[in-house]
Amino acid sequence: MTTRKPSLGLTLELVQLGLAQSANTPKINGQQALPCHAPLSLHIAPGDIVTLMGPSGCGKSTLLHALIGALPSAFTCHGQLWLNDRELSHLPVEQRHIGILFQDDLLFPHLSVGANLAFALPPADKRTRQAIIEQALTDAGLSGFAHRDPATLSGGQRARISLLRALLAKPQALLLDEPFSRLDRPLRRSFREFVYGQIQQAGLPTLLVTHDADDIPPNGRVIMFGEPVDEETFDTITRDNRAHHHTEPRDV
Repeated sequence: MTTRKPSLGLTLELVQLGLAQSANTPKINGQQALPCHAPLSLHIAPGDIVTLMGPSGCGKSTLLHALIGALPSAFTCHGQLWLNDRELSHLPVEQRHIGILFQDDLLFPHLSVGANLAFALPPADKRTRQAIIEQALTDAGLSGFAHRDPATLSGGQRARISLLRALLAKPQALLLDEPFSRLDRPLRRSFREFVYGQIQQAGLPTLLVTHDADDIPPNGRVIMFGEPVDEETFDTITRDNRAHHHTEPRDV
């Protein structure tokens, strides 16, 4: 049996977590379950970003949906998920306090930028919400954007708004499901730096799914999904060419 030690700060921990898929039907209904991958044990410390890589269809995004509590009915999940010493496996989405950022920004087209951000805020008076939103936009280099229509924004601006909305919900952990993949290379690099800076500042344990090795943070841990993995056997990938990728921050 796997034993746990109490965590310090915001930590995300997977203990022998695995997914299984029905053999013959979209639902389990008594059918023999087929394992999607070897059980995964993983500890992510505050501000750390662990990268999950693997071929399309190996279950990376499905795993993220399991972590937030939105696993499709065609799958089952076993094992344990801990966040700050709370076991989450049987909790609904809204009680897990895990944020997620997708490929698409998923902004509400009928709402202004400010209203999109307000959607993530806990109940508060209007003045307080406006102050929080304006400060977040200023910190992201988007001062004065609160009344803008999302349709008037560039791809990079929309991406930043989407990240701000995720962070304003005050998650205790963050999942990144290829959030950089739809951006062009220069924009992708600058937005990636912005995202990683925000994660470190907030001290959020983060799990990143990507197909692009350039997305791997410096000295970050990498899991090749679909292979037997365990915390003690993770390869730590130090990317020697990181120095060649250093650039000054750009506006997005």
